Amino acid sequence: MAEPISPLEVPTTTHPIRSICVFCGSRHGSNPAYAEDARELGRLMAERGIRLVYGGGRVGLMGEVADAVMAAGGEVIGVIPSLLIEKEVEHRGLTQLHEVGSMHERKAMMEQLSDAFIVLPGGYGTLDEACEILTWSQLGLHRKPIGVVNTAGYFDLLNAFLDHALNEDFVSERSRRLLAMEATPAAVLDVLLMG
Repeated sequence: MAEPISPLEVPTTTHPIRSICVFCGSRHGSNPAYAEDARELGRLMAERGIRLVYGGGRVGLMGEVADAVMAAGGEVIGVIPSLLIEKEVEHRGLTQLHEVGSMHERKAMMEQLSDAFIVLPGGYGTLDEACEILTWSQLGLHRKPIGVVNTAGYFDLLNAFLDHALNEDFVSERSRRLLAMEATPAAVLDVLLMG
């Protein structure tokens, strides 16, 4: 298994982290550890007084993390585009639920509402959101830290690809260090909150 990477240069915000956007799958995946880590992340966020911002669904890991935050007494803000309301089954028990017109609006609103970002296992949609927010950081459009929970080595191949992109000179050393990858939700939270 690849070693987790802790960045040399995690961007820091000029104010405390009060809201974290979590990108994750609308499915549970095949390993029960994925849902366990989603629930653990939600519990830890609520215990630390950090509001969850996420995609607004009640299915898959999305539902797990949202339910865990609410069960622990935390706040949850969902952002869901109209076209996904039926597919991702919008979560009606949230602190706030924003319906937007497109995926672009969803990502923009989630970025505006958040002080940091955490990526849990997921598929194309999760990778799309994570890569876009990482690109925005690389371009200097925000200075918010980004972490990845590498549950059961799920992101080992992504980690290897990013190292390959660095070695092939498509990603700079500074940009490679914008992403903090750790094995557990607690470790990722600790890295992000240290800034």
